[in-house]
Order: sequence, then structure tokens, then C-alpha cells
Amino acid sequence: MDEPVLLTGAGGRVGGAILDGLADDYDWRLLFHSEPAEEPAHEYLVGDVVDADLMREACQGVDAVVHLAGDPRPDAPWDSVLENNIHGTKVLYDAAIDAGVDRLVYASSNHAVGHFETERRPDLYRADDDFRLDGTELPQPGNFYGVSKAAGETLGRFYHDEYGVSVCNIRIGNLTEGHPPIDYERGQAMWLSHRDCAHLHDRALQAEYDREIVYGISDNDRKYYSLERAKDVLGYEPRDNSAHFDGEERVADDD
Repeated sequence: MDEPVLLTGAGGRVGGAILDGLADDYDWRLLFHSEPAEEPAHEYLVGDVVDADLMREACQGVDAVVHLAGDPRPDAPWDSVLENNIHGTKVLYDAAIDAGVDRLVYASSNHAVGHFETERRPDLYRADDDFRLDGTELPQPGNFYGVSKAAGETLGRFYHDEYGVSVCNIRIGNLTEGHPPIDYERGQAMWLSHRDCAHLHDRALQAEYDREIVYGISDNDRKYYSLERAKDVLGYEPRDNSAHFDGEERVADDD
């Protein structure tokens, strides 16, 4: 891409993983909710996605947006997710369309489909269970945060259908740095490593597509999210697997 890529929520866990892997690969413009502790190596702004004037400034001259900003708490109250996650996404998308942005990559969440687990746990977390969600199913949120992420996906569909912008909604699993959760089946089934997270977002910025919903996990033996769309459409090639860890030690690696 010749022009900058706007990364909202740059100070969060997903933003950190993306920048860890792709800091030198794009001309980033970063949006932080509050002033960062250290001076970033890239152009940045500070403020809220609900600030329409700031979003118009942030979107000027960018090729693409990776939208992570919002209230990330699974137990966030309705008023907060309504304002920060749903309304904030609309404000950002309006600014992006007005600025002529071609591509929107949206951080959805496993919580958008959380209630698919309700009657299937714990079996679906195990390697011998063949239940899979593939992105074609309707959302089944497990909390108000999940409702807000499903709403963000729907906003993406509207902006694609209305304006022709490319949209990739990534239902992000359990992102942790280093090893996956030990003795926690659900966390292992939806584990996403930092390098796979960065690679997946790189593919979402580079691949050709119209509108996609994909799952953001590593290629774990335990999984109930299908990676086929991410692999086939985006060219995602995950390198990590939660089964490759014993305690805190990696027992298989492809470095």
C-alpha cells in the first residue's frame, strides 16, 4: 500500500500484536485512546472514535483502516458498548467512506458467537469433536460486548453493500503472548498467537475480497472455529498450534 493504514485501538493487546509483527511493513497512522507512555515510532493521534472531527482527520489520505478501538471488556455494560463499540464504529466508518478509504478490517470477537458453546461445552473444545463454526452462521452473542461486535459486523455489511468498500470481519479468539493457556480447554481451542495475529491482519490488508467473516485463531488441534475461509480467501497460513506446548515449553516449532 502506498498510503498510510489507520490502526485504531493501537494501545490494546491486538494492536500490540499487529505492531510487533508488522511495524515496518506499513506506513501506520495510530489512534490511541489516551496518550501512550512512550513516543510511538509512527504518526499518531489521541482520542475517541466517537469524535467525528478526529475520525475525519484520522482517515484523511489512508488506504485502509484496521479498526480495533472500543470497550474490550466482556462484561462491559450496555451504555458503554452502545456508545464506544456500535456508535463509534459507525462514526469511524462514515469518516472512512467520506475520505475514500477502500478497505476496512474490523476486529470482531469470539463473543459474537458465544452462545453456540452453551449446550456443547466442554466437548466442542476437544480435538476429537468435529463441530465447526465457519462464518456463515448468524451471530449468537454471549454478552452485550458480543452483541456490539455482531452489530459492528452488520455495519460492515451495510457499508460494503451501500458503498462498495471491502470489509473483513475477524472474529478474534484468545490472543495471548507466548504460550497458550495451560489446563484451560476453551482457551486452547480458540488460542491465537501473536505472530499468527499479525500475519492474519497482514493478509486481510493484502488479499482480494469483497466482504468476509473469518475466524482469528491459530491452527490448533483443539478448535471449533473453521479456518478454511481465512486460508482460502485471505491466504492465511498460521504457524502455531496450542497442542505444541507442554506446560510453558514449546515442544514443536517451525521457526
